[in-house]
Amino acid sequence: MTQHDRLLIIDFGSQVTQLIARRLRELNVYCEIHPYQNVTDAFLDEFSPKAVIFSGGPDSVVREGSPRPPKTVYDLGVPILGICYGQQVMMHDLGGKVEAGESHTAEFGRAFVSPTPTIIDLLHGWFKAEREQVWMSHGDHVSEIAPGFEVYGTSPGAPFAVTADLNRNFFAVQFHPEVHHTPNGKFLYENFVRMAGFTGDWTMGAYREEAIRLIREKVGDKKVICGLSGGVDSSVAAVLIHEAIGDQLTCVFVDHGLLRQNEADEVVKMFRDHYNIPLIHADESELFLGELEGQSDPETKRKIIGRLFIDVFQKYANQIEGAEFLAQGTLYPDVIESVSFSGGPSVTIKSHHNVGGLPEKMGLKLVEPLRELFKDEVRALGRELGLPDSFIGRHPFPGPGLAIRCPGEITREKLEILRKADAVYIDQIRKHGLYDEIWQAFVAILPVRTVGVMGDGRTYDFACALRAVNSVDGMTADYYPFSHDFLGETATRIINEVKGINRVTYDITSKPPGTIEWE
Repeated sequence: MTQHDRLLIIDFGSQVTQLIARRLRELNVYCEIHPYQNVTDAFLDEFSPKAVIFSGGPDSVVREGSPRPPKTVYDLGVPILGICYGQQVMMHDLGGKVEAGESHTAEFGRAFVSPTPTIIDLLHGWFKAEREQVWMSHGDHVSEIAPGFEVYGTSPGAPFAVTADLNRNFFAVQFHPEVHHTPNGKFLYENFVRMAGFTGDWTMGAYREEAIRLIREKVGDKKVICGLSGGVDSSVAAVLIHEAIGDQLTCVFVDHGLLRQNEADEVVKMFRDHYNIPLIHADESELFLGELEGQSDPETKRKIIGRLFIDVFQKYANQIEGAEFLAQGTLYPDVIESVSFSGGPSVTIKSHHNVGGLPEKMGLKLVEPLRELFKDEVRALGRELGLPDSFIGRHPFPGPGLAIRCPGEITREKLEILRKADAVYIDQIRKHGLYDEIWQAFVAILPVRTVGVMGDGRTYDFACALRAVNSVDGMTADYYPFSHDFLGETATRIINEVKGINRVTYDITSKPPGTIEWE
């Protein structure tokens, strides 16, 4: 889509390749990740990268048939940066030597790189101390660097930790500068893109203008329907598309009765009243809750909700005469998964990221204006479009809603108790100024009743669990360290203000081994 200078990341299967792209996007540099097997000579010619980064990877360069980039990448005349496995590939391809790992040459975890006497531009801003902390994760090692390369950084387990051929602008590091455990790794990316001539013109203002132009070109005078969940992704997509084509867009907001307190009213008010976007509020809560009655298995509940959502969406979408396009809030991580390195289970985009099955079932063409963006970029685009910060900064909320925060059978009584407890909890977090520090927070109502004492009477009510985690992308998470005073104050408020709960617990499980949600 973009007309900006582009950086190509060739993926060799590292689990942190996405972090490279995020670091570059934070520098306002447009980049794309493509698995090595898709990077052909024809692809390189069409993509025309201004620079290339080789990612890390789990394979061994010395294994026959291990991943390789096309040899022509070295003839493009653009800067190349190889990271970990990417360094080993460069050395192997360009005449150096890589040897299989042994216990004394492998290096995993925190390490320290020391400089040689010459500090090259790639390392500008580094070595303010005598050595720099980095994160290593390699079994194989470079035993001989390729002709033209020199060494500019060493570590105890990697004598060629930083190497470069300055004549060709080829750089290679044995560590991972993209991860949090390499604290100053951002300097390497800043220096690399500066040397490559990137001007940092990848901004949300520019993206907004390009996206609007492309939506208009693709849609023409046809109609678009958008499944609006009320979450950040679908909401930003809807506002962007509406800015492009106006009343040709109709949003369908399926209210399954599993939303938080006042959430349906807030969504309808913002989109119908504030943005004047044509909106169908499909209140089908009776249908969903009726079908969920008596069901306690989590996967069964998810499948019921997913099936009914498609049926309900299709019923209302069929009322929109002449609709030819379906808008989805697909994000770039979903796109990366759909062309995964391994071709394994992640090859199909996760169903909760889009209206699963609808494009084929309804014969609609897709409009996915966010498919080049990471989540933080979607939030930035939302601010660019004028959505309020209070909405843009909302914590993630799962598609099945409160159903997966209500282990066991779902009843209207339990949902009402849960909504009230969750509202008190979030209010507490906001009052203490903690909301923006926390990635996600919610209450789960537990399928047990406990004995309590209130006033002079005995109670037998539900227990609930508070959950709050910090995370970058939801793949891993750790509990938020509330003070005991906060937890005590919050528990008191919930028990006093929410009839039906007499015991409050705090979930301190990390992910892994647990998950963020309870089901």
